[in-house]
Amino acid sequence: MRLRMIEFRSLLPASADDAFAWHERPGAFERLNPPWDPARVLRRSGGIRPGGELVLSVKALGPIRVRWVASHRDYAPGRLFRDVQTRGPFAAFDHRHIFEPVHAGACVMHEHIELAAPGGAIGDRLLGASIERTLTRVFAYRHRTLRGDLAAHAETPAGVGRGVAITGASGTVGRALCAFLSTGGWRVERLVRTGRGAPSGADLDQWPARAWDPAAGSVDWGEAPPEAVVHLAGAGVADRRWTRAYRGVIRSSRVDATQALCESLARLPGARRPGVLVCASAIGFYDKGLGDRALDESGPSGDGFLAEVCRAWEGATRAAAEAGIRVVNLRLGVVLSPGGGALRALLPLARAGLLGPMGTGRQWMSWISLDDALGAILRALWDEGLRGPVNAVAPEPVRQAEFARALGRALGRPACVPAPAWALRAALGEFAEAELLAGCRVVPGALSGVGHRFRHRYVDDALGHVLGVSPSFGA
Repeated sequence: MRLRMIEFRSLLPASADDAFAWHERPGAFERLNPPWDPARVLRRSGGIRPGGELVLSVKALGPIRVRWVASHRDYAPGRLFRDVQTRGPFAAFDHRHIFEPVHAGACVMHEHIELAAPGGAIGDRLLGASIERTLTRVFAYRHRTLRGDLAAHAETPAGVGRGVAITGASGTVGRALCAFLSTGGWRVERLVRTGRGAPSGADLDQWPARAWDPAAGSVDWGEAPPEAVVHLAGAGVADRRWTRAYRGVIRSSRVDATQALCESLARLPGARRPGVLVCASAIGFYDKGLGDRALDESGPSGDGFLAEVCRAWEGATRAAAEAGIRVVNLRLGVVLSPGGGALRALLPLARAGLLGPMGTGRQWMSWISLDDALGAILRALWDEGLRGPVNAVAPEPVRQAEFARALGRALGRPACVPAPAWALRAALGEFAEAELLAGCRVVPGALSGVGHRFRHRYVDDALGHVLGVSPSFGA
């Protein structure tokens, strides 16, 4: 059995103790799990201390998945932990995570892997080089994510309350937010609607759930309500055609549920109210008929169903604001993640080389990477200078045709086959007209005004990161 030794090193913007503590908290694996081909957590126990175990379902070949059982062995607080495959796709896999102090605010993380490909010498000759390339891609993503997360949390001032309740925790942004805040030291709870059953799984079950009933306007706040609430719940606007019935679902899930939540917060005694509510909204608020005009938070609202829903959605937070809670209405752009939303829907076409301009292709697309959406929420939680509408978009919006070309570059595919407007309207109905064939050039005025730093200013960088085509290590 031939052993291959692979090493990855990065300078991290945190002390060895802080970087090690990040890995011990719930959600660490989820933050490091590559979104383009994620492993599924089947079971976990014991954390990273000796005796801990993580059971995964991983893709082996095409649709075929295999079980990978990793057991934790050595453990030195602040310096080392180790996991070893006891069952899985490799003949052997031994992974040491080593943290080397540089000075009070920095350390080097050194990951040392010893592995053997399946199938002995023949398997190594056939698969060894491919395995190394795959691991380089995965660990480059992991190190970039870890560096960015540690830097974002280092900006949070000392003394900020760290208890947060999250609605919509089972969605793409919500799942990532639970892990992002938890690894940063926040005490995360999920608010789960009664009557639907709490979404469960080894990833979500790391965080306790509180029950809330929007229809009755009640939330089980218990004896110790959280210091902050993030409200992300709402039916997906791209999930189905906008029939009259589904329009009602979209509006109720945003407006009525938000009003019920905010009235519940307002009824709490003053000393027990959260200091801040971050409530999702969307750039669908803005007028899409303004051409190339850059729209900050003072931009005019538009006409149509989505704009009306966004206005009512933000207005539904009034009860919380009148009760003295700092409210941030986070107007999210197109969140880029292969795990959900628009990018996930577009990837099959892009991989087939069939994604080109939609309609004219000149409409603006105001986007934000998933990591930057999380960073914007974190900033809104602690920065007292943010209240009211806040655009959560990257500083450099692009036209839709340029986005298609950038996605093609990331995947190594052409992006020239146009999608005619009539075909999009026939397939997707009013959603196509409202969201794909019209656009607006939205800029992050409020976030830029407080000096917020984005991880991904440019769409090529964002797509390269989330699709794993930007291998890089070091500082």
